[in-house]
Amino acid sequence: MKILLLEDDPILSEIIEEFLVEHGLHVKLFYDGKEALDAIFEHKFDILVLDINVPSLSGFELLKTLKEANITTPTIFITSLDQISDVKKGFALGAEDYLKKPFELEELLVRIERTKKLHHIEENNLVKLAPNISYDPQNYQIITPETLYKLRKKEAQLLEYFISHQNRMVSFEEIIEEVWRFDEVPTHATVRTYIKNLRSYGMESLIENIKGVGYRFKCL
Repeated sequence: MKILLLEDDPILSEIIEEFLVEHGLHVKLFYDGKEALDAIFEHKFDILVLDINVPSLSGFELLKTLKEANITTPTIFITSLDQISDVKKGFALGAEDYLKKPFELEELLVRIERTKKLHHIEENNLVKLAPNISYDPQNYQIITPETLYKLRKKEAQLLEYFISHQNRMVSFEEIIEEVWRFDEVPTHATVRTYIKNLRSYGMESLIENIKGVGYRFKCL
């Protein structure tokens, strides 16, 4: 199960992350609301654990933006804001749970497990790309009836970007800016090579080439 944790207190965030990892959860840690929002648009998470008073974009603003974009990932707020008006606002925005600081780590784990059961979240969430093709985002694998393809990290990031922006055209420039944002800027030839690799993993019919412009990913 993949958890996004947004907590700007470096000590507390590391304590929570270490505890959840020890209990078998995959945790992606963020200290900044805007960076967390960008990651949610690019990758699939099973549950969001959000502090509210964080830099750039508050937890409230982040959840509001997600709801407007029809992203319904279950969300648990962890916060020192304990006024009833804050609690009401959190639930009004669509939060699954609201945990006031300070709290016991075991209580957070219990609430995560409760949310998992309520939303029927499985340990291995496969993304169905076509009738006979699925993607395992936890293990970076493409699963077909004939074989299993293990993706390199950048191939997985590119595929996940396509999935989150399916059925619309994405340009070379957008792919480079969003998928390679923290890496050395690739050439168009490099991008084409990665896309050629994805096509060779049974996804040739899913990636449409829009000549001279970019690509469109079409889940069947």
